[in-house]
Amino acid sequence: MFKGTPEIVAQRREEIVGACEQLYQTMSFRDITLKEIGNVTSFSRPTIYNYFHTKEEIFLALYEREYDRWNADLEEIRSSEQNYSVQQLADLIAKSLERRAQLLKLLSMNNYDMESNSREELLVSFKRAYGQSLHNFRMILEKHCSWLSDTDVQQIVYIFFPFMFGIYPYAEVTAKQKEAMAQAEVDYTYQSIYEITYNCLIRLLSSGASSESHR
Repeated sequence: MFKGTPEIVAQRREEIVGACEQLYQTMSFRDITLKEIGNVTSFSRPTIYNYFHTKEEIFLALYEREYDRWNADLEEIRSSEQNYSVQQLADLIAKSLERRAQLLKLLSMNNYDMESNSREELLVSFKRAYGQSLHNFRMILEKHCSWLSDTDVQQIVYIFFPFMFGIYPYAEVTAKQKEAMAQAEVDYTYQSIYEITYNCLIRLLSSGASSESHR
């Protein structure tokens, strides 16, 4: 790790992660290299090794940042004193994930590679951000869905978070994929990230509801 001031280290790490994010808008995980990332930063590729040993570590930092951004939205929902209906709560959470398409993309495509090719201390830092999202989601359910039992809450958390891995591939479909589906005569209704998430949450949050007022 580069022995600079904490401010310089943070600034350069952020620039590297930002360069990776910029490339990820138009390039695949496979095609992005440390050389490509170095071409977008203000310093040379060898300097990157002072902060990250592999491109997977850079992506893991981007991944962590996406969880931090989602956590900010979840914490806002969690802190609200409004009495949300199932529909309102599902809408808020679905909108929060709609804004985090990049998080869902990383979840669905590159999770294993990033985690297996990163140093333990960076993986621990990432897991803290992930763990915070689990905590925030659970606290939202406990605060705003009083009709759910502890068992209901636990089951919803462990259904919804694995479910998130599949949202992006179902919502972000390429023209080539659509054409293949058409030629294969697959009867399929395309939905957005919001629609997929909202419909799932409506079903999950309605479980255990004790009256129509909760629905």
